[in-house]
Amino acid sequence: MRFSLGSCLQVFPAQDNSALRKIEGSLQMARVVVIGAGAMGLAAAYHAAKAGHHVEVVEAAPEPGGMAAHFDFDGLSIERFYHFVCKADLPTFALLEELGLGDKMRWRGTSMGHFSGGELHGWGNPVALLRYPGISLLSRLRYGLLAFISTRRERWDALEKQSAREWITRWGGREVYDKLWKPLFDLKFYEYADNVSAAWIWTRVKRIGRSRRSLFQEELGYIEGGSETLVKALCDRIEGLGGKIHLSAPATRVLSENGHVTGVETPGGVIAADAVISTVPTPLVADMVPDLPAEWKAKYAAIHNIGVCCLVFKLARSVSPHFWVNITEPDIPVPGIIEFSNLRPVGGDAIVFVPYYMPVTNPRFAWPDDRLLDEAFAAIRRINPAVTEQDVLARKVARLRYAQPICEPGFADKIPPIQTPIAGLQIVDTCFYYPEDRGISEGVRLAREMAARLGPA
Repeated sequence: MRFSLGSCLQVFPAQDNSALRKIEGSLQMARVVVIGAGAMGLAAAYHAAKAGHHVEVVEAAPEPGGMAAHFDFDGLSIERFYHFVCKADLPTFALLEELGLGDKMRWRGTSMGHFSGGELHGWGNPVALLRYPGISLLSRLRYGLLAFISTRRERWDALEKQSAREWITRWGGREVYDKLWKPLFDLKFYEYADNVSAAWIWTRVKRIGRSRRSLFQEELGYIEGGSETLVKALCDRIEGLGGKIHLSAPATRVLSENGHVTGVETPGGVIAADAVISTVPTPLVADMVPDLPAEWKAKYAAIHNIGVCCLVFKLARSVSPHFWVNITEPDIPVPGIIEFSNLRPVGGDAIVFVPYYMPVTNPRFAWPDDRLLDEAFAAIRRINPAVTEQDVLARKVARLRYAQPICEPGFADKIPPIQTPIAGLQIVDTCFYYPEDRGISEGVRLAREMAARLGPA
């Protein structure tokens, strides 16, 4: 833990300046351990190291990056879990500039599609909405009004106690909710579908809605080289500033004594610490930090998560001209596909992500990879029957047990403070982004704030 000059005044009389300077000089640099080498953890470690602290990062996986980590996909370096950048992601831009990567941002006009009634429809702009045949003209107009107002709304407090179902039904009508939103909610949240926060849904609509070059053209961004470009730069900076990154080194226990954090236990031994920043999923916290008060463990346990099986295909043929296609066909078991190569060019092939979000208790979560991949490919072929088995160049499944927090109405009151009752221990994960969704930008913002709490060395 970092001690300041002011904290020493109670020990030494004011006239003993030499003793004060000696004590302060020996205690200014904190030994900081960051648990988790995702974008948030790496950014926190970078800012702490830049401030002059001795930093070590421990990561359970064999590679850094967390959900932004890349893998070799048939010769292509690609994220396991798709990422994109919106124009409102200011913390991302600030960090890229600071790392000398400002020129790596790329922007591209993108579009959305909607597959329903056995047909692929345009989506995401006024003309496409008016042409959509799946709901009445009045419902289309009400849906457009909801989207328009959402992109211009600035405050979310009035939505905090409402469910998305209540909010969407009030503004868009029952038909809009039942035909356009409920099928998506059911296939992402299952038993939680009717109790998702309106504030959380609104921020998603707003973020995408404000990332446009015009009313008719969406514009999203990506980092040249993918998220790996940012991850590698953060790792290089951390190590260049004297920090260490331990991979395949899960934190098994956070140690404390007399109410102060003292270190982090890993299979390789204990790393002494004056301050610890944990970025692992909150369901892991109670076992990892046994010295937390019971009421705090209960706070973390009360936050529910769902998992994801994120499938990715490399195809010789494009599925659609759209980046994102929502699916509301009752017999297709996924809510949408993301043709990532329509945002980030990858050399002529099509890269298509198919995310299966679900509680880990759902039988599909335990399905063998090939069974999931076959089912998802059948959905791809429904959208574009011209895609055949011969077009599949590679395919892969990535799984996470804690991929998405369930943000119900009133969720803000459930989030514990970042600073725990154990002095020097800060705990945060993606649910702390609320009402924003998971994303590198929010992780980067929180990382800077947590590092700032350590103070300068």
